[in-house]
Amino acid sequence: MHYIGRFAPSPTGPLHRGSLVAAMASYLDARAHHGQWLVRIEDIDEPRCPPGAAEDILATLAAFGMRWDGEVVWQSRRKPLYEAAFAQLSPWVYACGCTRREIADSRIGIAADGAAVYPGTCRRGLAPGKTARAYRVRVPDVGGPAGMISFHDRWMGLITQQLATEVGDFVLKRADGFWAYQLAVVVDDAAQGVTHVVRGADLLDSTPRQIYLQRLLGIPTPSYLHVPVVTNEAGEKLSKQTGALALDTNEPLAELMRAAQFLGLGVNHAPQAIEEFWSQAVAAWRARLQTISTLGQTTQ
Repeated sequence: MHYIGRFAPSPTGPLHRGSLVAAMASYLDARAHHGQWLVRIEDIDEPRCPPGAAEDILATLAAFGMRWDGEVVWQSRRKPLYEAAFAQLSPWVYACGCTRREIADSRIGIAADGAAVYPGTCRRGLAPGKTARAYRVRVPDVGGPAGMISFHDRWMGLITQQLATEVGDFVLKRADGFWAYQLAVVVDDAAQGVTHVVRGADLLDSTPRQIYLQRLLGIPTPSYLHVPVVTNEAGEKLSKQTGALALDTNEPLAELMRAAQFLGLGVNHAPQAIEEFWSQAVAAWRARLQTISTLGQTTQ
């Protein structure tokens, strides 16, 4: 089976237990399918990426026995690719002069990720006195099949999203001049030939937007799998902002076993070496996917 997967961390800080779960799932899926596992540093939001953070992430992955294939890709070095895709999307792109406050005041709803659903204020052009702040891509109006995006997630099952009412026209180029995540990730996955995306469920809501861009650009849609996210005691997604601690690279096996347990992997006994852990974990991942597939068939 032709398989190219990837792990694409944002280097805003060190890896923590939540990011280890996502890395482990993508790594195991690639190895279970005898495929390639790429690493891409998503540092397109450069002001949020402190010096040395990306190198620390790479060192941590190596310390945990996760070996990537090929060269590491850095988004900050790929801006001409995003510019070219943006030009290709120009028939659907328009300038937006709205501030965050104006969008919040005129929103038509709240998206699943907590963002305001944009009401299309600038669709017909900028109002007098307004200047372009961001650039948005137009989504289909309600009623047509093009704006209803459905896909089968290998973990979560059937996912459907109406772009117009649940997201609205979304940003491709931000007010600060940086490219938006949605555009960069679509361009990079296509350029790297990624066939399977395995990541945390916090990005599940972004997937329909990415599929929509893939269709506009005429590029393939990968297979998607979104694993549950690790939360803190307050039920919040574990992140640097919610108090996530850096992984303990002095105790890699203990950290790996905790991540495997969270994913429901039946690693039967405590391995004595990292290589032994990964050998067990790959087999356990195959069994876990079989269980998920069986449950999905019985509930359809």
